[in-house]
Amino acid sequence: MTKDPKVRLRGLYKIFGTRDQVALQHVKNGLGKEELLVQHKHVLGLQDINVDMQAGEITVVMGLSGSGKSTLIRHLNRLIEPTAGEILIDGIDVMNLSESELRETRQTKLSMVFQKFALLPHRTVLQNAAMSLAVRGADEATQKSEALKWLERVGLQGYENHYPAQLSGGMQQRVGIARALTANTDIMLMDEAFSALDPLIRTDMQNLLLELQDELHKTIVFITHDLDEALKLADHLVILKDGAVVQQGEPQGILMNPCDPYIEDFVSDINRARVLRVKTVMEPLVGDTFAGDVNVGDNLESLIALSEGDTTLHYRVMDGDKAVGELHMRDLVKALVPRLSSDAES
Repeated sequence: MTKDPKVRLRGLYKIFGTRDQVALQHVKNGLGKEELLVQHKHVLGLQDINVDMQAGEITVVMGLSGSGKSTLIRHLNRLIEPTAGEILIDGIDVMNLSESELRETRQTKLSMVFQKFALLPHRTVLQNAAMSLAVRGADEATQKSEALKWLERVGLQGYENHYPAQLSGGMQQRVGIARALTANTDIMLMDEAFSALDPLIRTDMQNLLLELQDELHKTIVFITHDLDEALKLADHLVILKDGAVVQQGEPQGILMNPCDPYIEDFVSDINRARVLRVKTVMEPLVGDTFAGDVNVGDNLESLIALSEGDTTLHYRVMDGDKAVGELHMRDLVKALVPRLSSDAES
């Protein structure tokens, strides 16, 4: 039995302009983003978005600049009002909430981590981390204990009395994550949260997020323009172009089976050995003699190192103590070759 999604978007449209409902009909009749702008001076932000976001998973929404990804995430807490469509959280359409109900939803169900950190410069790290509880009216002892707990969890123990300007960019974003965790919401919205960080710090933050997620099982909506980051973090990947969903699904499946020339071009330069997992390439278990055992979650790069490049070997695939399949190095090599773009084929 399939669980109801934590967040469900149905038929979501956003058109920027004074006559958005008139423009909406043009879009539904087939007018594209560029034509809408030229002919009617309206901007198509989102077009018929239908996405389910499951509880406890990281849904990554990615695309190039102008694809609509940041517009989409701002609809979840109604920072942007849609032109049409439904935004359901726990089965309740946020468009039907009163002002007070929307305020409560924002405070108790949704927290947000921003690209530019959005810390208050005149408040300490501790005060910034406790901000959500302060807004709710929690007593100072609760604010302090909860904020300290999460600051320690993100590696900032001892910095609680510092100010944001005294911290590096990576440390400031750790405060932002601690603030979101202190809010104790089921859903975390992360809009290009690591994009402003240096590559090494960015990798550390990605690893921290995955470590926390293994423990906390939050419903995370993560916006990025970086495919490597998306493939590393996503349980469910949604790729946008010109405000519409081009493809969505399990990231490994998208990488192996792109449905559109746009997606094929997107994934063509990815280091497939580092991204693809054994579970994606393995076959059903039929043999009984193997060069060794590998884990279902290992990446192919580690298997290449293990085999020392010998393409005659094959391995038994284990999920814990259970044998779940086998992987021949010949199949691994085939998986490393990206599918030829449809444009190139033609």
